[in-house]
This record gives sequence, structure tokens and C-alpha cells, in this order.
Amino acid sequence: MNNIEKALKRKLNDDSEMAYPDFGEMWNRMEQTGHTAPTLTDTSDSFTPHRHRNWRKIAIAASLSALLVAVPVYAAIHYNWDNLLRGRSGIQTALKQNLGQPLEQSVTRDGVKLTLHTAIVDENRTVILYSLEVGKRADNEFWNVKGMSLKKATKKGSDGEYNFQQWDPKNQRYNGYFESDWTPQQETENMQLTVEHMQLYSIQELDLPLHIQSPEPQTFTLGRDGLHDIKVQAFDQGKDKLMLSSAITFDSSMPKKWDNPQIMAYKGGIPVMSQPGGAFGKPGENREYTAQQYFKRSDIPEEQTTYKLQYAKTEKSIDGPIEFDLQLSKKQMESGTIKTVLDTPLEKGEPNFTMEHMIVTPTQIRVTVRSKKKFVDIPYQKYSLSVNGKTLEGNRWSPPNSKPYLTTIRFERPSELVITKDTPITFTGKYKVTIHSDDKTPLRLTHISDQRQTLTTQIGGYPVNWTYYKQGADLFVETDSEDVRFGGINQTHIGLGKERIIGKPITTNFNGDGNNKAVDVYKNFKGTEASIYMFYYTTDDPEAGTTIPLQPLTNTSEASE
Repeated sequence: MNNIEKALKRKLNDDSEMAYPDFGEMWNRMEQTGHTAPTLTDTSDSFTPHRHRNWRKIAIAASLSALLVAVPVYAAIHYNWDNLLRGRSGIQTALKQNLGQPLEQSVTRDGVKLTLHTAIVDENRTVILYSLEVGKRADNEFWNVKGMSLKKATKKGSDGEYNFQQWDPKNQRYNGYFESDWTPQQETENMQLTVEHMQLYSIQELDLPLHIQSPEPQTFTLGRDGLHDIKVQAFDQGKDKLMLSSAITFDSSMPKKWDNPQIMAYKGGIPVMSQPGGAFGKPGENREYTAQQYFKRSDIPEEQTTYKLQYAKTEKSIDGPIEFDLQLSKKQMESGTIKTVLDTPLEKGEPNFTMEHMIVTPTQIRVTVRSKKKFVDIPYQKYSLSVNGKTLEGNRWSPPNSKPYLTTIRFERPSELVITKDTPITFTGKYKVTIHSDDKTPLRLTHISDQRQTLTTQIGGYPVNWTYYKQGADLFVETDSEDVRFGGINQTHIGLGKERIIGKPITTNFNGDGNNKAVDVYKNFKGTEASIYMFYYTTDDPEAGTTIPLQPLTNTSEASE
């Protein structure tokens, strides 16, 4: 499978990236950017803004449909899933130990054959492996299965669902992976598997004569597949980083025929990989499709680089919904499952975050942290477990319907790692990000015009640059600091009370990403002076950490180094 397909599939399921000409080489590179991350959703509103929001940052793509029946287990693990399951060592371990529930049933629609092979069900998640045979396809085409969900009889979908598939050139088919946070409350439970669409896409491109040295907005007419035009603006993000902010408007008289566009850069005809941290799909004020993409300036020298808009066009759709009755069981996993109530502070003497539970299953370890306030991120950005001397790296998991007081951190369980109730397990959090909301001192902007002006102030002991200017009728306010320990200002507003004007963020930054530059825009700003406030700012401490023994748990556990 090539890079464009994989990049687009990262976004298609939840309308959320892509790449081009040398398809085979490109798709492989795109897979390395972490396309299996789940869809994350922002929980803030316009009155309590968060700088580190991601709207629909990166969604993953592909899905499935089929019926489940029992067959000998060797059939479910006959195929080599290792490439598909990179980063999912716990699932690989379960397959090798014959802990999967065999399925092996196919359904064929319009010549497309979808086969479920096995399910892995435990106290942490449900995973289903499948394949999709589509016959011949052009090099710039790919199939995607959308809207796959596990549901109970009430028709309510499960939380935290996502899926992904990749092309298997050896067997000339797609291999797919579906994961859900749903797990049976009893040993065995009846569910419904629902599939909405199986769709064929083609990769399309349109030239963009973009001049990235210009700070002015640039608009290009598209006029194809319901895409009307695109507005692009370039912003410096440090010495060697550039952000392209784009917004696409649509021809309302035409039905939607596109999916998930993004700007591609080509240096000497070779695609340039964008930098991490992009965000896609946040609706604009007039329902535009907006995106932020980052590039290293040294990767895109102006005289050697061209730009294109690339998107997926729907060529064929096999529509559902298709529902299948399933009976899923976690019986095989119960003997290897350990549940522990922790009830210990994340940091010594700090009551705002409490380590609540740990669940160890044959495939995964999950640790939940409870906060005293809703939708508050835990301060540490990097997580690891030391399990009997072996280090496991974890990641924070925030499904769309996550509980407002809980944060879940997941650790894949490697093969050959034996864990009992007496196995020593220690949690470590590193790279602390602290939110500061006590500074309400306004900054007075004067002589506002189309000339860029910069003021430097001290915030929390850090030098912060404020650059402001007008472009047309809009006021832009940029903030940054040369001190990397200053995490950044989340969002600004002009004035106080009901009359205040809230700046619209142009950038999308994340806690601990090392980028402290932010840009807000005030549309149709009138006047030449303004008092500007910030909601909060963050500071970064990469060396700070906390270490907590989780098992065996003691009352004298030390937290915070």
C-alpha cells in the first residue's frame, strides 16, 4: 500500500492526512508518522479555552463488516499480522498464545470480500482482525471501510472505537485492525457489529502556486469535486519551522465528492514529509474545512519546491448499514487479568490527581488517574512502567466520550513478560507542564497598523515577545519566547466582562511539544489601541518527574522526585 493511502486513511473514519507520486515508497513513509493514533476531541469551550487543543487532530481509517462463527483457532492466526500490529505487542502475544476467539466468516458485496479472522477480548479492550479483498485497483486508488461500531441492543455505539487497515502486497489484500474500549460486563455478551460503508477512493491533485515567503493570505480557485477555493497563509514558527494555515470553502450546489484534503510539498518532484503536530478538520466560521500543517523551512527551499492540494475522491460506495449479531467472550483472558485499586496521589502532597486503578490483562496494562476538576490534563507528558526491571512506554488515551475526571494511560504488554500479583510494578511520569492562570495583567497595544511591532514583557520570569499587526481588517497577535521552558500562551482576549473579544487561535499547539509560538486573530478589528489579556500560560520542566510503586502497593509509597 502506498503512502497516500495510509496518510488519508489516518483521517477518513472520523473526517480527519496523505502523500504522492512514488506511491509504494511514500505510503511506507507515511505509516511511520504514527497513523494509528486514536481520534481525540477537544473538551474546552470559547470561554475556557485550552491552548493544547486538537479538534480532530489525526483520525485513523478503515473498518469492516461480517458475521462471527467458530472455527479451529489455527485458522485465525494463520496469517502474518506482525506488520499491521506494530506497536500492538500485546495483541501479537495473545495470538501467539492462542488466546483469540476464532471467527473466520466472510461476506461479499459487489465483488468486495470482507473476512473477520479473530477477536481478542479482555478487561481493557476488544480487538478484531479482518481482511478485505477488492480485486484489481489502480495505483492511485484505495478502499476504506467506514462507520464500523460495536453496539448493544439499545443501538448505542461503544466508546473509544477506531480502526485501521493496510495493503498486504504479498497476499494482494488489505489487513485490518479494529479496536474498541468496550468489554463484556459478563463472561460472554451479545453485541451487534454495524458497518456503514465500504468505499473506493482515488487520489486527486490540484496545483497551488504558493509563495511561502509572503505573510499575506493567498487564495486559489479550485473548482472541482465541490471544492470552491482555498485560502492559505504562512506563519513562521521558530528559526526553521513554518506553519501553513489553510481553509477550504465549498460549492454548495454540488454534493460532497472529496475527503480530507491537505497541502503537499514537493522538492525536486519528491514529496516532503510534513512535521508532527498538524491539525485537520476544525470547521471555520463559515463552515470551511481548516487545517494547520508544519514544515521545516530547510526542507522546502523556495526555488526547488512546488505545492499541490491533495485529496481523496469517492469513486464508489457500497452502503449499509449492515448489522451482525455477535457473541464475544473474555473467558480465555480472565486467568491472566489482575485488577488493583491504587488510591495514591500522583505527586506527594498534591491532592489534585490520584492514581485510581490499574488493570493488567494478557494484552495490555491500563492505569487510570482521577482529577479533582473536569477535563484537566495530568501535568506529566511522558509515561513508563518498570515491570520487574523491564521498561514499558505508555501513552495517554482520550476517547471522544471519555469521562471528564479520568485520564487513562495505556501500556502494551510485550511477549514473555510474566506478571503476577507480586510482580514489582512502578509508574514514572516525566516532563512536567504546569498551567498558570493567575496573571491577569493586561498588555497595552498602541499604534496598531499594518506594520509589525514587537513588545517584550516578563511573564513568570520568562521573556515573552508580543508581535502585532493588521492584515486588511484583521488584527494578528503572535506570542513566543526564546526560553524553551516557557510553554506558551494558550489564547488571548481583548477587554473584560461581557464585552470582551476573544481571539481566534490560528495555531494548534500541544502540551510539551516544544513549540511556544501561538497566533491569534481578531476579525474586523477597529481601532488603533487595545488592552490584551491571556487566559493562561504554561511552563515546561523536562527534568521533573514522579515515581510511584503500584504493585505491590504500600502505604509509604513515595511520589515526586
